[in-house]
Amino acid sequence: QVLLVESGGGLVQAGGSLRLSCSASGRIFGAYTLGWFRQAPGKEREFVASIRWSGASTYYADSVKGRFTISRDNAKNTIYLQMNSLKPEDTALYMCATKPPFAATYDYWGQGTQVTVSS
Repeated sequence: QVLLVESGGGLVQAGGSLRLSCSASGRIFGAYTLGWFRQAPGKEREFVASIRWSGASTYYADSVKGRFTISRDNAKNTIYLQMNSLKPEDTALYMCATKPPFAATYDYWGQGTQVTVSS
């Protein structure tokens, strides 16, 4: 069982920055992948970024490359999403999730934190 709690969302003007946090508790091992996803009203959920719980591998959606940075602090069992140069199209509910090694899908999800970018 894994519990994920996101925080850090809010309202920001276009061009601004926010840092999201995802605090994890439970059974997470080094080979797990933790990811950030987002879902805007009326749209499908989409992948944003991911990072391995151990190691340096990170992946980003093309839409956020160069603007968002995913990182982790293993001592705090927390991953972060630093979001810079925010655009109105980044407005969405942001959620973190875990994926065990060799699994095809993410299995545990947080409730999400809302990010709203005004123009």
